[in-house]
Amino acid sequence: MTIGRLRIRLHPLFAIVALLSVLTGYVAELLVLFGIVRLQLLPFGGVLEVEQSGIVPAWQEIAVALAGPVQNAFMIAVAYALEWAGVWSGPWTAYFVQANLMIGLFNLLPALPLDGGKVMQSLMSLMMPYYRCLTLGVWISLAISLFIIGFSLWRAPSSGIHLNLLMIGLFLWWTNWYARKHVPFQFMRFLVHRSLSSGEFAGRADAAEPIVVGQSTPISDMLKLMKRERRHLFYVVNGSGVPRAVVPDTVLLKTYLSPRKFPPPAGNFSSWTRPRFHVK
Repeated sequence: MTIGRLRIRLHPLFAIVALLSVLTGYVAELLVLFGIVRLQLLPFGGVLEVEQSGIVPAWQEIAVALAGPVQNAFMIAVAYALEWAGVWSGPWTAYFVQANLMIGLFNLLPALPLDGGKVMQSLMSLMMPYYRCLTLGVWISLAISLFIIGFSLWRAPSSGIHLNLLMIGLFLWWTNWYARKHVPFQFMRFLVHRSLSSGEFAGRADAAEPIVVGQSTPISDMLKLMKRERRHLFYVVNGSGVPRAVVPDTVLLKTYLSPRKFPPPAGNFSSWTRPRFHVK
């Protein structure tokens, strides 16, 4: 469903939870949870989908991700204020506070697409190549989802399966297994954005970070070494460690993304006999 420019989508698992709530007589509690969560409704709360992931500054992604738990904390304060004013009864306040605590704390888990996972990935993108950040974030999230699934089944013989945790774990696993296949597309979007904003770091010598690569390294592998919000100079060396070329990242991006495929035609620098680019 679309309202203006806002796209709202209910996940199928949330529909299952809603049906179970109706059958068990917890409709009022469901409506409270429905009012708490944001934008994309999931079995455990709301997740804000950021279409500009990787193409906006990391601090902006972190701020947007942390807005969710901050909102839950604000709503807890409002609930206590309403109880103090006599608008809400104590039991409803307790339920509302418990729901916000559960959603807020759970969303801080370092697993995608939870808020904590987005903060984790944004912080990792400042310390390692962006491609590695994307793949590592997905695998960490898969590991956490499997842990949640295992924990939900651990005490099944004695106390039964924890159905809520099992559904959450299965959802996280499915989401990240699906996201794993889309990492190349996310990375390509990052490269295209970098090529369009190549002048952002112009004149900032402190932003340049050298990367040493072999002359037979494919350009696609060179680009996977690029970090977010960093400008790079690639020092291409031969088998003896002798520099063959010093290539700015902007040239690599232009070479890789251009439909005409500038030289080197082989996709690497093994055919180069002398440096073609120099640092001025």
